[in-house]
Amino acid sequence: MDLLANLDLGLAVAVSPQNLMWCLVGCLLGTLIGVLPGVGPVATIAMLLPVTFHLTPVSALIMLAGIYYGAQYGGSTTAILMRMPGESSSVVTCLDGHAMARKGRAGAALTIAALGSFFAGTVATVLIAVASPLLAALAHQFAAADYFALMLLGLVGAVVLAHGSVPKAIAMVLLGLLLGFVGGDVNSGVQRFTFGIPELQDGIGFVPVAMGLFGLAEIILNLEKGVDVYGAIARIGSLWPTREEARRAVPAVLRGTALGSVLGMLPGGGAILSSFTAYVLEKRLSREPQRFGDGAVEGVAAPEAANNAGAQTSFVPLLTLGIPENPVMALMVGAMMIHGIQPGPEVMTKQPQLFWGLIASMWVGNLMLLVINLPLVGVWVRLLGIPYRLLFPVILLFCAIGAYSVANSGFDVLLTAVFGLLGYALAKLRCEPAPLLLAFVIGPLMEENLRRALLLSRGDPSVFVTRPISLVLLALTAVLLLSVALPGVRRLRETAFAE
Repeated sequence: MDLLANLDLGLAVAVSPQNLMWCLVGCLLGTLIGVLPGVGPVATIAMLLPVTFHLTPVSALIMLAGIYYGAQYGGSTTAILMRMPGESSSVVTCLDGHAMARKGRAGAALTIAALGSFFAGTVATVLIAVASPLLAALAHQFAAADYFALMLLGLVGAVVLAHGSVPKAIAMVLLGLLLGFVGGDVNSGVQRFTFGIPELQDGIGFVPVAMGLFGLAEIILNLEKGVDVYGAIARIGSLWPTREEARRAVPAVLRGTALGSVLGMLPGGGAILSSFTAYVLEKRLSREPQRFGDGAVEGVAAPEAANNAGAQTSFVPLLTLGIPENPVMALMVGAMMIHGIQPGPEVMTKQPQLFWGLIASMWVGNLMLLVINLPLVGVWVRLLGIPYRLLFPVILLFCAIGAYSVANSGFDVLLTAVFGLLGYALAKLRCEPAPLLLAFVIGPLMEENLRRALLLSRGDPSVFVTRPISLVLLALTAVLLLSVALPGVRRLRETAFAE
């Protein structure tokens, strides 16, 4: 009964006129940036963080969440129509989605992607509602040593599941930790790594780092590639799948939903890992694996369901433990802190309207996306004709305005430019910036819990192995590190991200 009462409270918050409007804005923006290649949810959310200053905390989080899962919907449009994923989690949808489009089944592919995503989103929302209170209750048993072990597990998970080589991912984590330590010491307040620059005394701002690494760097890379005008499939065809297509799609959607819901909650998981794993699973289970890549409807249904389920269940560790497991969740932590909210299990008890309102808004947002996506397919296709040379100055302007408006500081604009160049350099070196951003957010929290645990134990490091929760989490961390060292696991990981 408590669950039903909480969901009723959440729906009352989510369907208020103000929150409905911001949910719609988030879903529309998410679909748009999912459709437009070269503009991802991380960069968009980073640019819009300053806008959230003027919203209530629940409205801000509802809008930002809508952008994230809305991008999963929009990314399938370009993947199916042009074999060009608007969002990285839609990469595998290109394989069979575009093949269906070439056969005149683009409309059916888009419908299956939309319906599969809606079903997965609905299931994931229910799962979040059921699982969150249980995890939050467990989180109340956590001490400082346990939180440190959990954050360490999250960082190692991000390393193991990051694109590229493990040594490069470790280097990114270390760099992120160093950047997070800039500013005053947690306990003494002594300045660290500021190099005498007064603007760094309070640390490096989250918005310049996120905007630079993901927004500006993406612009530079797109300009270098010469991204300009895209061509689309001229004929969409019937929007309704045939009976045979529906028969094949339904079990694929169910498997993709289940897989994405689980993988989305893992550190470093989320939509990308979920979509790829779902595609591989469908191909392995199929009696006719040769159909995949030539228009197999399962190759559209399963990844699209998995990426939406994974995108939404990735909110579970954030809402219950305060641990971001991917760059978008790190941005959500930033948005919560901007509004003076400390992420963690206390959010559920101290701010139930925000907690349950956000969860209920996910179902409302998924319903909105289902209603607006299919009728707007033609609009999104026409938008793809806008030359990138006209889009990027607008994006650049928003980045500069957003960076400046956080603290009315020109230094933050300069920092954004510096991190933009750093992001570009990392991309050329094939270093994934996501572990850097996660470490930048988690680093100060890790240090605080590490030092608190040692203070409480009077400097005895055995506290990390004598507490059962901490011991289990450290053991899982060790297993992850050992598993990635095994040749078979390493080959599987490299094959996954190569595809």
